Amino acid sequence: MTWEAALNAAFPRPPDHVWQEIRPPGTVEPVRPVAPRGPRIGLALGGGSARGWAHIGVIRALEEAGIHPDVVAGCSIGAVVGGCYAAAKLDALAEFALSLTKRRVVGLLDVRLSGSGLIGGDRLRRRLETDLADRRIEGLPVRFASVATELGTGHEVWLTRGGLVEAVRASYALPGIFPPVPLDGRLLMDGTLVNPVPVTLARAMGADLVICVNLNCDPRVRGGTVVAPEAPDPVEAAVAGAAEVRRRWSLLHTVRGAGRRIAGRRPDGRRDEGMRADHPGTPGIARVMFDAFNITQDRISRARLERDPPDVSIGPTLAGMGLFEFHRAAEAIALGHQAARAALPRIRAALEGASART
Repeated sequence: MTWEAALNAAFPRPPDHVWQEIRPPGTVEPVRPVAPRGPRIGLALGGGSARGWAHIGVIRALEEAGIHPDVVAGCSIGAVVGGCYAAAKLDALAEFALSLTKRRVVGLLDVRLSGSGLIGGDRLRRRLETDLADRRIEGLPVRFASVATELGTGHEVWLTRGGLVEAVRASYALPGIFPPVPLDGRLLMDGTLVNPVPVTLARAMGADLVICVNLNCDPRVRGGTVVAPEAPDPVEAAVAGAAEVRRRWSLLHTVRGAGRRIAGRRPDGRRDEGMRADHPGTPGIARVMFDAFNITQDRISRARLERDPPDVSIGPTLAGMGLFEFHRAAEAIALGHQAARAALPRIRAALEGASART
């Protein structure tokens, strides 16, 4: 009797269990060759408000070229697009973005008469929950994280688990515009205050190669106002209007002229001679805040990227687009797609180099 027959006689196969082959003593189990792993591709999506619709075009161009990110790190609007991509909801986000008009943009802004932000953000939250409700970061098909800033300490916070909607909201909570988002005992604000293009986060998530999308790398964007005074940005007008509403409801409404230095414009966006600042042509608070935020974000981005440069940087030409012109999604998506297509040779070269190292 062979040893296999003896073994089968002594230990009959159980009817409802998986049978495992038993080899005779002295034999060596062959080791299956490990399939070669390509480099893990990380995508770092930077902040830039309405210009962030360009991220949609970038991701589509990468997907069309067969380049599929393994990890996605997003900041501010980059967290919105990146989170939707990681949740397989990018097409739904693109459809929403393309449906926006100036009127619809303003309709999404719920003005608050008190609190730590001019805009409550509840309408935007409900819109995000339409597609992302109950989704948790750790359960997404693509690894994702967003970056935020802790109020008070200024610490950079990486949100790698928990509810996706809250992680996205915390990353785009622009100070003074949206209230801070409470998470795990912390108050979190817009991540662009500390890391506008989160290359470091993508690397920490395990990326061997990082492609970043910098929405403020166009030289014409840096330090300049991109909204034409003849056609005020709808969100700028809404913020100025919110400031005026607060003025009327505050205890300081009896002090004539105090609120005029705050708004600088009427709620409908038209320049009001009675609401101008001290000197002709001086902008209102909305324009000052947005321009200051744009300049700060550009300076921080350059410093962070110099210290930890990406393998490939994609910079859509977005100088002609205002930070809050969300109704121009079609243009931004097309510019992002164009920029990513132009970067494909550099991306493929970087992938070849990374493959040789891994």
